[in-house]
Amino acid sequence: MRVLLAGGGTAGHTSPLLATADALRRLDPTVEITCLGTPRGLENKVVPAAGYPLELIPPVPLPRRPNADLLRVPTRLRGAVKQTLAIIDRIQPDVIVGYGGYVSMPAYLAARRRRLPLVIHEQNTLPGLANKAGARVATRVAVSFPDTELRNAEYVGLPIRRMISQLDRAASRAEARAFFGLDPDLPTLVVTGGSQGARRLNQAVSGASAALGSAGVQVLHVVGPQGEATPTATGTPYVVVDFVERMDLLLAAADLMVCRSGASSVVEAAATGVPAIFVPLPIGNGEQARNAGAVVEAGGALLVDDADLTPDWVADTVPGLVTDPERLAAMSAAASGLVPRDADDTLAAIVVETAAGGRW
Repeated sequence: MRVLLAGGGTAGHTSPLLATADALRRLDPTVEITCLGTPRGLENKVVPAAGYPLELIPPVPLPRRPNADLLRVPTRLRGAVKQTLAIIDRIQPDVIVGYGGYVSMPAYLAARRRRLPLVIHEQNTLPGLANKAGARVATRVAVSFPDTELRNAEYVGLPIRRMISQLDRAASRAEARAFFGLDPDLPTLVVTGGSQGARRLNQAVSGASAALGSAGVQVLHVVGPQGEATPTATGTPYVVVDFVERMDLLLAAADLMVCRSGASSVVEAAATGVPAIFVPLPIGNGEQARNAGAVVEAGGALLVDDADLTPDWVADTVPGLVTDPERLAAMSAAASGLVPRDADDTLAAIVVETAAGGRW
């Protein structure tokens, strides 16, 4: 069986793609997997590192509003579809799997042109433009959240890699804190804006570093490749890194996490029982706030508007929460059972079933 997995850009697309690839290999060790991405996405780093071949096509952004870029979409799309067809004709996949984003629309159109079975997975509660269009022609449509509205949607959850889905936080805590140079015993706040970082989170938390340090709270702060944080020196550890590959250790180190509420962040925190403060990205179609809704309603997380996350808010709220083990334990218990941990295996089984159905 040969499979083409199309997805890239940020960790929101590459993480479930890699989780599916790993699950396919467990299901069928002879499977031939090729990934399809664009030259400027995170996939250029993480896909080869995971041991999968990567093919590249030009990105085709789909503007949400009419503008000059909208006029360029047909030409860009034709070129990207042509390149995707050449890749398909060379590797001869039995099925194509798309995760949305800039790379997926050309893959969906090429799959239809070659009459290949197509599986779509949507990460967010509110689907993106590419997956809305692709769902009209897909053989199977899988979604991460039960209330996602897509044609013929099947709720499977979000595929996450086994290093996370099978993580024992308590057993890995000492290793994780040593890995990042943290104190093994201090209350620990983890801050991450995702693979690209988040300026608001960086400024708000580092701006409250004096209050955090005075309360004995150490911080592990992932600022992103272009981000920065300038914490006040307090004698309490405040570790700043650009990027983390070992997300399992990041989660194991945390007593509390401040992060955006992309689908991967929400599902990985809930699946591993990490109490969280979700700060939805203020742009887009509102999907990040919706992603976090079920965990917040269950009591597993707090939701804070981007504009409200200030150094004063962090200083007033976070030290008391991260040093309250009883409340953190209750939040962890509330989040832990909300999301499937085996979505990778479920989606892999769907892909195999779809490939077996052949061309249409």
